[in-house]
Amino acid sequence: MALATFAVPAPAAAQQPFTPEIALDVRTPGIVAVTEDGARVAVTLTSRRDRTDVDHQRFGDPTYISPVSTRLMVIDTRTGDPTWVQAEPAAQMRGYAWSPDGGRLAWFMVEDGEYRLRIFDAVTGASRTVPLRTDREIASSSPLVWSPDGARVLLGLRPTGWAEEARAAFHALTDAPVIVQDSRNDFLAWDRVRNLATRQETVLVSVVDGTVREVLSEVTPVGPGFSEDGSYITFSTAMRTKTSYTRRDGTEYELFRLDLAAGGDPVSLRDTGEERMNVVWNDARDAFAYAEEGSVFVRRLAEDEAVDVTEGHRGDVDEGAAGDEAGARADGDNPGSDDEESDSDGIRFAVERWSPSGDQLLLSSQDAWHLLDLDSDGMHTLLELEEDEDQRPRRQVQGWREDGRYLYFSYSAADRWQRGLKRLDTGTGDIETLMLDANLYRSWNVSEDGATLVYAMSDGDHPNEIWVARGDGSSPRRLTETNPRLEGVALTRSELVEYLDVDGNTLYGILYYPANYEPGRAYPMVAEIYEEYFDNGFNENMNLITAQGWFGFRPSVRFEEGFPGEAWLKAVPNAINKIIERGLVDPEKVGVYGQSYGGYATNLLITQTDRFAAAANVSGKVNIISFLGDSPKITTRNYAAAEVGQDRIGATLWEQPHKYIAHSAVMFADRIETPLLMLSGEGDWNVPATNQREMYYALRRLGKEVVWVHYTAGGHGAGRASSEADFVDHWQRMFDWFAEHFGEERARSAAQDGS
Repeated sequence: MALATFAVPAPAAAQQPFTPEIALDVRTPGIVAVTEDGARVAVTLTSRRDRTDVDHQRFGDPTYISPVSTRLMVIDTRTGDPTWVQAEPAAQMRGYAWSPDGGRLAWFMVEDGEYRLRIFDAVTGASRTVPLRTDREIASSSPLVWSPDGARVLLGLRPTGWAEEARAAFHALTDAPVIVQDSRNDFLAWDRVRNLATRQETVLVSVVDGTVREVLSEVTPVGPGFSEDGSYITFSTAMRTKTSYTRRDGTEYELFRLDLAAGGDPVSLRDTGEERMNVVWNDARDAFAYAEEGSVFVRRLAEDEAVDVTEGHRGDVDEGAAGDEAGARADGDNPGSDDEESDSDGIRFAVERWSPSGDQLLLSSQDAWHLLDLDSDGMHTLLELEEDEDQRPRRQVQGWREDGRYLYFSYSAADRWQRGLKRLDTGTGDIETLMLDANLYRSWNVSEDGATLVYAMSDGDHPNEIWVARGDGSSPRRLTETNPRLEGVALTRSELVEYLDVDGNTLYGILYYPANYEPGRAYPMVAEIYEEYFDNGFNENMNLITAQGWFGFRPSVRFEEGFPGEAWLKAVPNAINKIIERGLVDPEKVGVYGQSYGGYATNLLITQTDRFAAAANVSGKVNIISFLGDSPKITTRNYAAAEVGQDRIGATLWEQPHKYIAHSAVMFADRIETPLLMLSGEGDWNVPATNQREMYYALRRLGKEVVWVHYTAGGHGAGRASSEADFVDHWQRMFDWFAEHFGEERARSAAQDGS
């Protein structure tokens, strides 16, 4: 099934193919900051070429700043006029925050190897570096928060001597003649190095003269924010106490308030121990809400204790104000079944957002959105959710108009490309559709008065552009045109495909047409596999694949805990058969590849079926057992991934060793009949090349067809995460590999020779 709108392509003769060289220069615009009135938007522009000089061997070095270059502009949304703040790519910029009056933009930019504080004045169009009156460096993980009066910013500085200590710690684990690991330490050695990266001292900096005032030195704040009058800040902490293998321990969480006028030590507001903390502050920053075991508590800073504001509502909720969407029930982001749990636990609430005035809370439950009035303790249902969780559209609150009337939420149907923005009248429950079509929307920003919408949009096949519209969705205007070169390039078009896996689950995949597709022909196809795919959008990989005259396909799979390796066999062949049955694809010319977890999936899949003409594994593991400890810089992540994370084994190696064997492709290398191309990077901190080397040696020993390409400057992604030349080389090898096994190599050579 397909519900996509395609632009009419230019005549094929006037278009050039999409190449790796073109891919390097495709620019991606990003909304990084919007003023509260929606009048100005800060936009960054990056390309793949801007991030091709990363030294992957420095991964884990707290002092290393990746040379990712960025351009920055500010656009007046009222006139559409852009102002270049940084027209030429600058090495690493981050932060981005508008002053409360919307007149100045602050951000961090690397100058002379260190982060500096920069300020752009939107009135004069000038930008400057604020010279901090200190010898300490700005931390790479520093927050950037304006004080309410716009006179100061809150940020983090490295402690004196930090760089020398961090550099020595990194070299002690990489270059030292003797390296010692000792389990009697609370932390793994590499965890101790990573902990250094978070160390900072929090200060207030005058944006006028760079004067520095220290406010915190012993803790690193998470999510700091000012009170309405600027007299205090609140923040949480996540203090690591030991290396954790389960992701559920080893960190202690606490919430604090710090009086800036009186000074002194921070005052604890909430301590949850090793339980993760998720609190939602009101705009005034004088009260916060949180959910605990299905109840919602509110703590006002003027009071000593938190109050359960849902105590009288766990049994039932008045449905009098429930809204509808043209007769259809609405949906939220917290799935569950109220009916299933009402007999025992009742309704279980979660906190979504405070109202602008701070007198109401938007709550979500298993199957509804609710509005709770904190003054009257009255609650009513705003939205009822569909009973079928799998068919619930995805919704997320994007804004709440300052007068409290309208809630804005994004919307995406679960079974088709129908996406956009809606607003809900909190008084009547009525829902108004502002935008809803096959386009792909991201980064919604709603001005405080609800008069302006700023967002990123793609037709699903071209790169995003930045747009602005009125608050009711009318009069949309494009603010950027970042890739004019692509107007003369033949791009793919995408289609949503529905199919069933072996277990009868309804799944979706995205089909990408050859750039100059001719109906009636059966084409080769290359599938890229990973986990789940649904939304389209400009895709570099698929444009490069389809430029070769092939279909591209990204099918989804559904996992079962403890048996993840079955997922691809159950779904991918069925999905491909769906395309073949339509007469679009030659069944003898189907290839498969993946990167990272997708590369692992590819290698595992070809031990279970020989239906593919060729396969490629890009930076994917082949042996989960050796993978557990072969990437020390990411410490315990591989253990956690196997036991409780993405690998979904659901047990330790010692509890169920047979499952680790069953999910390691190298153990079944003798079953592989599919020609395999493997690509790796020397600096891959995620899946070291030593893991893929196991498969190369195994297949060579077994007399199988295998080619291993290793990029000495590459990282996770092989040539795609290396130099410009390696990026081109990576893709050319992929093209040649599949072309050879589709029987196209001779025809291509003849065409190149002019024969």
